[in-house]
Amino acid sequence: MIEFIDCQREQHSQAILDIFNEAIVNSTALYDYRPRPPESMAAWFATKQASAFPVVGAVDESGQLLGFASYGTFRAWPAYKYSVEHSVYIHKDHRGKGLGLQLMQALIERAKGQGKHIMVGGIDMTNTPSIALHERLGFKHSGTIEQAAFKFGRWLDLGFYQLILNTPAEPADG
Repeated sequence: MIEFIDCQREQHSQAILDIFNEAIVNSTALYDYRPRPPESMAAWFATKQASAFPVVGAVDESGQLLGFASYGTFRAWPAYKYSVEHSVYIHKDHRGKGLGLQLMQALIERAKGQGKHIMVGGIDMTNTPSIALHERLGFKHSGTIEQAAFKFGRWLDLGFYQLILNTPAEPADG
């Protein structure tokens, strides 16, 4: 049985780091070159906590983290306060089992609860499973930046997918 939880730094940093680093080394899901060091997780979690950004995890009966989803600041200017950029990562041994869909559904509910209006996902255009997942959830392709990054000896195209939420009820300037 899978349980969806709020990830905690003390309990989940290493598992999240392992998932990140596997994606960095073996995929274009992250446009980083080198695995992240363990100390990077303190700042990562501090940023999430300071902005009340969720980190939703999927754990099995033994408490093993199978995947996680989160969001953060889309752009740093005040008028973007209702927009967030999200990510979802699944442990390599648990992909293709529907966890990404469930994590994203939970994350969308969190975004609605926080009065967010737009969720944006930046997805490598060769990552067809992630694109299919986002489209299944109602995300629309909103543009591609061609040759935005260079990794594994080739140029990578970065696609943006957005979901418009029916929140907040009363948006305000300032």
